[in-house]
Amino acid sequence: MVELCLRRRIQRRMLVLRRCIRRLMDRLFMSCLGKTVRYRMLPQAMIMSPPAVADAAAAAAAYESPPPLPEALGDLDADSDLVQLKISLLGDCNIGKTSFLVKYVGDEKGKGKGKGLENGLSSIDKTLFVGGARISYTIWEVGGDTKSQDHIPIACKDSVAILFMFDLTSRCTLNSVIGWYQEARKWNQTAIPVLIGTKFDDFIQLPIDLQWTIASQARSYAKALNATLFFSSATYNINVNKVFKFITAKIFDLPWTVERNLTIGEPIIDF
Repeated sequence: MVELCLRRRIQRRMLVLRRCIRRLMDRLFMSCLGKTVRYRMLPQAMIMSPPAVADAAAAAAAYESPPPLPEALGDLDADSDLVQLKISLLGDCNIGKTSFLVKYVGDEKGKGKGKGLENGLSSIDKTLFVGGARISYTIWEVGGDTKSQDHIPIACKDSVAILFMFDLTSRCTLNSVIGWYQEARKWNQTAIPVLIGTKFDDFIQLPIDLQWTIASQARSYAKALNATLFFSSATYNINVNKVFKFITAKIFDLPWTVERNLTIGEPIIDF
């Protein structure tokens, strides 16, 4: 497991190096054409320090909806500043994956952004206006049944992050994370792993000793997978937006100022 973690760190650093080289080559190429490259590097101020308010308010402060483009701009101009990224979401059935996405995407789902690609596989888009650039997340959700696992290759290929989800009130769904992780890594070894426990609002109703046991096991799994751990609740929008802020910060090498929270009875964040 130590060798696995070390190999993951090396692969992630190589990915960052390749991105830097690609940006440098783009700049050299565009300078030869006498043009500028827009939005290749996002400013350091892109991610705001999360305030001590609800996630919904924090998201509204940090991320704005893209302003309407002038009619004079064609489709080519509209897409020239768009950074498209793919994220995968894996986990057992009935653990709240879809509710988690609906809470994050919000009104986007009602605008026809969600797509049912195949039985057991769907995707949904979320476009953000961040620091002068537009970022489009395409989030691929794989169903939790056995047949849906055949979609893991197409869902995970080229993803920048993979969210492994489990139900905080069901330890068997946490145990299943290892299997999902192993299958996903067969097709993508460089994506950022994030471990997410759902239904925190139900979790805190459990006896405190059981909460401690589940939290300890979840932290051990996160450490073994070299993943950041979030306890979340779609019902009360707890840590939903923070997950994607964290991913954005990791992808663009931006500072991440949220502190670890290991207090039992509170939504844990461990990294």
